[in-house]
Amino acid sequence: MAPPWLLGAAEGTEGIATPVPLIVIAAAAFLIPLVSGRLRVPAIVLEILFGVLVGPVLGFVEPGGELLGFLAELGLFMLMFLAGFEIDFTRLERQGPAQILGGLGLFGGFLVAAWFGVGLLDLQSIEQRFFLVFLVSASAIGLVVPALRATRRTGTRLGQLILITAVFAEVLSLVGIVVLSVVVEGGVGWRLFSIPALLALLGLLLLVLRWAAWWYPERFERLFRSDDPDEMGIRASLALLFVFVGVSTLLEIEAILGAFLAGTLFTFVFRDPGPLESRLSGFAYGFFIPVFFINVGIDFPLRELEEPEVILEAAALIGIAFAIKVIPSLILLVLRRFSVRQALAAGLLLAGQLSVIIALADLGVDLGLLTTGERAGAIMLVAVSAIAAPVAFRALAPPLARAAPDAATDR
Repeated sequence: MAPPWLLGAAEGTEGIATPVPLIVIAAAAFLIPLVSGRLRVPAIVLEILFGVLVGPVLGFVEPGGELLGFLAELGLFMLMFLAGFEIDFTRLERQGPAQILGGLGLFGGFLVAAWFGVGLLDLQSIEQRFFLVFLVSASAIGLVVPALRATRRTGTRLGQLILITAVFAEVLSLVGIVVLSVVVEGGVGWRLFSIPALLALLGLLLLVLRWAAWWYPERFERLFRSDDPDEMGIRASLALLFVFVGVSTLLEIEAILGAFLAGTLFTFVFRDPGPLESRLSGFAYGFFIPVFFINVGIDFPLRELEEPEVILEAAALIGIAFAIKVIPSLILLVLRRFSVRQALAAGLLLAGQLSVIIALADLGVDLGLLTTGERAGAIMLVAVSAIAAPVAFRALAPPLARAAPDAATDR
């Protein structure tokens, strides 16, 4: 049991609103990367484990605190926004449609494998099968991007293929679940047009921004100046982020989809954000994103995983989730002349999941499409894959040299 002064610090409806937990989490966000560097373990792994320790294990920080929840959600939005920055549109255009088709093909392989994989489970309806197919086929850009950054493989041919596949896997799986939930709840209706409406807004802003950047380049140059005292670049980026998050919420679409589309739009229009990306990454990865990962651990419900039947059902779902990513990756990437080691590393990294899957699993339970055991399996999948996926990727695809030449892009 935690000491009384720790329990006292965790009491209250807001949990983190008391000063001691806030100090501990802020200190952890600073110290964990130092420890992870010594242990050669990705920082996000230790951040999640730290959250489990101070949350479910010690009860030091209660889940659901307003301030912690706000910081973590902001961290998730920033992570999704910056994930859009990681897509190198110039490289994709130079490589032609092969890279995009390769990502779509790999995601298609996940869907086919998932259809057969989840068929091995005791399912009650075709809607439940579709839901589980989308759930296990999803990937976590929140894990993929930091892992690629940590190994300096974001700009490589393998890194770009992993990234574009993760984009399709997360976004299209999310869209599939959103559409399925609308159909299950009320059949075909006006809400099905919310996603096309968001994409229409994206296209409209794309045209406006490209037109404005063409006719008024000197005004847009201020966005990328490192000596701008008003930080108009950061203001514009955050404004675009929250506009898309707000519109997504109004349209009853998952806000992370809007955040990602905002980052994608920005980097598509402004191909070389330069110092602006570094400044955005600085405060996002320096604090908000680590708080998000710590909160993933704090929200982990250990009590739901105590029954043996639930553990067995959860283990089956975890095995299927890894198999449907690794097997297609080994087949399709080896055919594209990647090594078996690279293909295995890609499959394991793409099998990683984060708390978005827990939120979607909660939705599945509310819709009557998931059992308690399957929800527990989704929770355990997050716990296992969030730790194992980046560690396995780092072991199979170690960091490249810091001053890697252009030739390394094919590695």
